[in-house]
Amino acid sequence: MIFFETTGFDIMADYETVLTQCFPNIDSEIVHYVNGMLEDGHDDFETSDDLYDAIGGILQGTDDSKTDDEIKNICDKLHTLMTASNDKDSAAPVNKLLNAPVQISSLQTEKEEIQQSNSIWLSKRDSNKVVDQKKLEKAEAQIKKKQDRKQDNKAKTNNTQEEATACQQINKKDVKLDSSGTNRSMDIKIENFDIAFGEKQLISGASVHLIYGRRYGFVGRNGLGKTTLLKMIAKGNLMIPSHISVLHVEQEVEGDNTIALESVLECDEERENLLKEEKEISLRLSSSPSGGDNMLSTRLSEIYQHLEAIEADKAPAKAAVILAGLGFTPGMQKMPTKEFSGGWRMRLALARALFSQPDLLLLDEPTNMLDMKAIIWLENYLQSWKSTILVVSHDRSFLNSVATDILHLHSGVIDNYRGNYESFYKTREERLKNQQKEYEAQKEYRDHIQVFIDRFRYNANRASQVQSKLKLLEKLPELKPIEKESKVTLKFTDCEHLQQTVLQLDELDFCYTKEKPIFKNLNLNTQADSRICIVGENGAGKTTLLKILLGELEPVKGWRKANRNLCIGYFSQHHVDQLDMSMTSIELMAERYPGRPSEMYRNRLGSFGVSGELATRPVSSLSGGQKSRVAFAIIDMLNPNFLILDEPTNHLDMETIEALGNAILKFQGGVVLVSHDERLIRMICKELWVAKDRTVKALDGGFDEYRKIVENELAENGV
Repeated sequence: MIFFETTGFDIMADYETVLTQCFPNIDSEIVHYVNGMLEDGHDDFETSDDLYDAIGGILQGTDDSKTDDEIKNICDKLHTLMTASNDKDSAAPVNKLLNAPVQISSLQTEKEEIQQSNSIWLSKRDSNKVVDQKKLEKAEAQIKKKQDRKQDNKAKTNNTQEEATACQQINKKDVKLDSSGTNRSMDIKIENFDIAFGEKQLISGASVHLIYGRRYGFVGRNGLGKTTLLKMIAKGNLMIPSHISVLHVEQEVEGDNTIALESVLECDEERENLLKEEKEISLRLSSSPSGGDNMLSTRLSEIYQHLEAIEADKAPAKAAVILAGLGFTPGMQKMPTKEFSGGWRMRLALARALFSQPDLLLLDEPTNMLDMKAIIWLENYLQSWKSTILVVSHDRSFLNSVATDILHLHSGVIDNYRGNYESFYKTREERLKNQQKEYEAQKEYRDHIQVFIDRFRYNANRASQVQSKLKLLEKLPELKPIEKESKVTLKFTDCEHLQQTVLQLDELDFCYTKEKPIFKNLNLNTQADSRICIVGENGAGKTTLLKILLGELEPVKGWRKANRNLCIGYFSQHHVDQLDMSMTSIELMAERYPGRPSEMYRNRLGSFGVSGELATRPVSSLSGGQKSRVAFAIIDMLNPNFLILDEPTNHLDMETIEALGNAILKFQGGVVLVSHDERLIRMICKELWVAKDRTVKALDGGFDEYRKIVENELAENGV
């Protein structure tokens, strides 16, 4: 014999009382069903309306005489009881004794007898009291819908927290001038603003002053918020005068049947609207039997004058020059935009921006999508740009050619320097040296005072002097050490030095289709200590040549010969894109090279600047430059004695590009590199190969000679 004890507050009787009083004929199964929903669904029903949505239909089917308002009132009572039960659930449990003992065995016997009997209560049932299964399913569907809605709201909240936000203290005088339309200054002042990404503060209390007609290079380490600032300006989250037009080259052109040249011309909305109106008026005048009215003729004359004033007839030639400079051949300019790849559509977006000439042009790494010839053309073109440019770039040579000022983002603030990147670099180094000297002098002065205080602190005769020294220390400004950015270092593992020729191509032909041969009669070779850079226009076959050197592509004719001890480390941008973003860097290393000690993985990652907490973070949370470093570390695990690198500088900041150049110089094996970064090419190149006209030839004179050739070609073609 066992005595039962019940704990907690018995809310089911309260729910049942309300239901049975309000619905005398309610079925007991419905009562139990509703009780279960109310008992288990506290978190699902925030309001009585939510409860009505879930069980209103069931209760209405129990008693058709009740109105919707009466059902809602009953749901209000049930929701009030449920809220009260939540409070009582948190109270201490109350133990209750049964009035009489209960024999478990007798209960089991009674249960078996009921199951075996043919009781009329089990075999027959009033059809009016049967629960409507469809209504139950409907109620359950409504509950699930409610839960899904909560999950969606939670997801939206999380996404909102991960979006960039900007906060700015706006001068009321500037707002008043802008709203009145009297502010005609083309300069841009964005003062005292903050930018955060989720909970991470990127920029704090910064100010930017852009003078009209100047070209600003925006530099700083990866992940500090340069691209985010450009987006905040473009979206209008940071206030600039409303009469200043802003264009941010961010997304590629949408592919459709529009011809490339027409796509560029469409950017000039004023010209397009005038031409459209001119066409409509001319059609109306030609269809009118009397030759049209004077008003239409007058308007047509005004349109012609306006088109002449904006030199509309010269627009197609101007657009063609821009497209040609960015690498579009005359045939490509007549192609529909849908036939271009993503990289060429980004070039088209840049061409549209250059053609429309906004008051403020925002460019984010414009050289990433361009070959060397297009970069040289763009440098020359932007040097004569009349309005304001703000460009984020990690191409040192590009900024030296284009920028008149440098904005440097560091430690959450933005400093302004006059001159190009080389001038900025020298000025900044000198400024840091002076600040360090000032810090050391101030520290020495404070230490001298502190020595006096410590020496005579307990000397009564010097008490007044000690007090004055203490007051002097208190008045001195806070002494802060100079914050120096950590130096980036990359290091490839020492490798075996190969003898003789490493890779050789003899009389080699290659094509994807017979109609379009890529290479004819190639004769090239590389040595164990080669430092070869390959340049050429997009489509000339640079990446194809790398794959032939790797052995991934078989020649149609000729031979590829490789040293039998050759071990190639190959880096390309798609290797970065194919990293498993859900894994950590250490997990990626262990997956690619299983069975090695974790210290080895950490050491290799540390050689490329991925150490400490960075190595244990998901790859998805790393910046583009950090992902590239992980890819380098994975390649280095092979202990390669020859490196083939395809555009390794994409997504790398200047400090990391510099570190990569130093690492390549110290690497004991050979290197073949495809890059458009002039600084890196000049830093490491011993031999320059130019891919052009279905062949690849070594160019004497190096990069200087190649630049002269390109500039002469551009001048000859009038680009």
